[in-house]
Amino acid sequence: MISLTWDLLPVLLGVIASPLAVMALVAVLLSARARRNGPLYLLGWSLAVGIAVLAAYGLLGLADGTGRADHPAPWVPFARLVLGVLLGVAAVWTHRRSRAKLALMAAATTPEEVTAAAPQLPGWLRSVESFTPGRSFALGLGIFLLNPVNMSCAIIAALDVRLADLSAPAPAVFLTVFIVLSIVPMAVPVLLVLRLGSAAAPVLDRIRSWIAAHNGTLSAVMLAIVGFGQIQKALAALPWV
Repeated sequence: MISLTWDLLPVLLGVIASPLAVMALVAVLLSARARRNGPLYLLGWSLAVGIAVLAAYGLLGLADGTGRADHPAPWVPFARLVLGVLLGVAAVWTHRRSRAKLALMAAATTPEEVTAAAPQLPGWLRSVESFTPGRSFALGLGIFLLNPVNMSCAIIAALDVRLADLSAPAPAVFLTVFIVLSIVPMAVPVLLVLRLGSAAAPVLDRIRSWIAAHNGTLSAVMLAIVGFGQIQKALAALPWV
């Protein structure tokens, strides 16, 4: 269990260090009806994390399964290799493009501007000028599910829990803790707005400024660590390496 905890920790940090998602949340919380829109964005994000992790865990249990960490199924090293390369490319891209993208997101106040800064989001967000409860929910859902980096981390977390070959209820505990800890950083600004209302605006502005200045590099480092770890595990499990 200790080994699994260490395996999941950098993956969890890879999800938490998602600057565009936090920037989008701050834009929602600085919009009109923030006390209504913020919790719905959080609900969308929470559902997305839960759906991604649990669906991946369920799908990985089908067919021939995954095997165990010391004897994985033949397809597992190739899956890890693909995920590792994807995250490595994402780390390089994030490092090179983060300042420009995060600067756009830091200045975003409307769905159109948020969509321009996070191009994986659906185009219909560009057609509105202000956030609504429904669109805030869809934004929280889409900014996770339509982000290949977040989805890769969800798959890796589910894969690691599967390979650990734990007895019930340990898998459910690990998955629940992973999902909850992925949600908590998003919940803190929402709870701040619910408690303080418009008085929370200066704090949100400071959060946005700090993320624009630092979180892109932090995210790139975390993705590189996770990606390298997956490539290392893949190569160690390949029979001809």
